[in-house]
Amino acid sequence: MDQASLKYGTRTAVSDVSLTIETGEVLCLLGPSGCGKSSLVRLALGLTPPSSGRVFVDEREASANGRIIVPPEQRGLSVVFQDLGLWPHLSVEAHLRFVLASRRIARSEREGAIERTLAAVELLDRRRCYPAELSGGERQRLAIARALVVRPRLVLLDEPLSNLDLVLRRELIELFRRLFAELQASVLYITHDIREAALLGDRVAVMEHGRLVATGMLSELRSLESPIVRELLDSPAGDVASTAP
Repeated sequence: MDQASLKYGTRTAVSDVSLTIETGEVLCLLGPSGCGKSSLVRLALGLTPPSSGRVFVDEREASANGRIIVPPEQRGLSVVFQDLGLWPHLSVEAHLRFVLASRRIARSEREGAIERTLAAVELLDRRRCYPAELSGGERQRLAIARALVVRPRLVLLDEPLSNLDLVLRRELIELFRRLFAELQASVLYITHDIREAALLGDRVAVMEHGRLVATGMLSELRSLESPIVRELLDSPAGDVASTAP
C-alpha cells in the first residue's frame, strides 16, 4: 500500500498510509475504534478503491486513484470480519466446500483440503453442524477455517475476538498462533487490544485518526514519543508486551 487515502465525502478515513506485509509475517494493526483500521481492510480487499494512492497485491497494482484494477475475487485474499458473516443455511463442511468451489479449486482436491483444515481448527466432529448449533468459539473456528482453506496469499482478521470472553479469547489466540506458524500465512490482524498484538504480531503498526503513526516491534515502539503509542503501551494490557514471546 503506497500513500493510500480514503475519503467518505468530506471525511478522511485513511490518510496517506504506506504499509507492506512481508511473506509469512503477522502484522498487527493496532489503534482505537474509529481510527481507520476497518477502512484499511476494505482498501486491501478491493471493496473500495483509494481516493488517492495505490494498493498492491504481490507487487501487482490492484487499485489506484479511485479505480479498482484487480477485483476482490481475483486478489487471492481471505478475511474474517468481526461479525464472522457465517451462512446460517450451510453446514460447517459446506462453508468450506462453497469457498473452494468459488475459487475454482479442483474437485479432486476439495475433500482433502476440508479434512485438513477442519482437523487444524478441531471441528472435524462438528462438520455436519450448522452455525446455530455451534458455540461462540466453534463459530470463530469455522470463520478462520473458511478463510484459510483456500491457502490465501494474505488473510485479514478484523477484530475477530472483540465480542468474546477472556477465557475464549486466550484459547483462540493460542489457536491463531499455531495456525499462522503452521501455514506460514501472511496475516494482517486488526485489533484495538495490545494484548492480542503482543501475543500474535511479528510487527505492530499503530493508527490514529486515519494515519499510520508508528510501525515496528513492540520493544522498538517503547522508545517513541507518540502520545497514542505511549497510551497503548502504558495501559495495564501493555505489560503483556514485555513477556510475550
